Amino acid sequence: MARFHDLEVTDIQKTIRDAVVVTLKPVNGAAEAFDFTQGQYLTFRQDFDGDELRRSYSICAGKDDGILQVGIKRVDGGTFSTWANEDLKIGDTVQAMPPMGGFFTALDAGNEKNYLGFAGGSGITPVLSILKTTLAAEPNSTFTLVYANKGVNTIMFREELEDLKNTYMGRFNVIHILETDAQEIDLFTGLVTEDKCAQLFATGWIDIGSVDTAFICGPEPMMLGIAAALRTGGLTDAQIKFELFASSQPGRAKRKAVSKNAASGANQASATITLDGSTQAIEMPKDTTILDAALDNKMDAPFACKAGVCSTCRCRVLEGEVEMVSNHALEDYEVEKGYVLSCQSYPVTDNVVVDFDQ
Repeated sequence: MARFHDLEVTDIQKTIRDAVVVTLKPVNGAAEAFDFTQGQYLTFRQDFDGDELRRSYSICAGKDDGILQVGIKRVDGGTFSTWANEDLKIGDTVQAMPPMGGFFTALDAGNEKNYLGFAGGSGITPVLSILKTTLAAEPNSTFTLVYANKGVNTIMFREELEDLKNTYMGRFNVIHILETDAQEIDLFTGLVTEDKCAQLFATGWIDIGSVDTAFICGPEPMMLGIAAALRTGGLTDAQIKFELFASSQPGRAKRKAVSKNAASGANQASATITLDGSTQAIEMPKDTTILDAALDNKMDAPFACKAGVCSTCRCRVLEGEVEMVSNHALEDYEVEKGYVLSCQSYPVTDNVVVDFDQ
């Protein structure tokens, strides 16, 4: 089971006015635990006035960079992101879980593939890690990036992307789509929608027929439109990789009201939960998630977003049945094997057995 480790902040750089790139160094012998795969993320925790907040941020460094870096863009009203942008200093110590996530594909130096990436705003952070690592590891592969932003001044890593174009001339191409700033080519102004993607394919800016794998990271509506266009263009679901960094889903799904009479009987479930090699049996209401029940019983279950977006709280159902009301993180094959997001899973049967260690 992943646990939090101390990381020293060794550098902080502004990439745009409201975003920073934080360089981190594992301490206390934790370096091996932070040997990341391109496209993965870190889950941080920080105490604010007695309340612990957990937030996940994607690694933006490439494997060959030899450093651990995350990009953190300030969100209006965001306590953690504002703190990271305004108060975090070099020399500070932060706590994070080891890298997680499956937003990547296996690389091979012998591959001759064409990759396509779509990023919206700060969704560039994992895509940047992917494209840097891929271009270095596969010398015969190409990468095209479609990057959506409000305007030129909101483009994270703009200079770094230009440097990559020069380094991998002929193998890396970036198309900037700007919502408000006019560009010489009208197609490059506006929002990245399903129709916009179809136009990019039809006009030859992107040869969709040659694409082997596509990566998408951004707001959910944008991602859904892009995915639809990719499927229409001939890509299968297996060729489309998602990383959702924002979701319209609430942190806790609303459940149907249960009568007071039912609450003491039919609404109760017995849950057996294995975590860190220890198994605990608890009684829990059926209108409570597996994650919240574990936390309420002083079990240190892992979690980050509580919105079904990351997979930090993943566990496996060994016996019984649960209802997972939202899933933006698990692949179909994981669900088929019994894995669920505990923050979105409610007991359906009177007895359930789940394992966080598998």
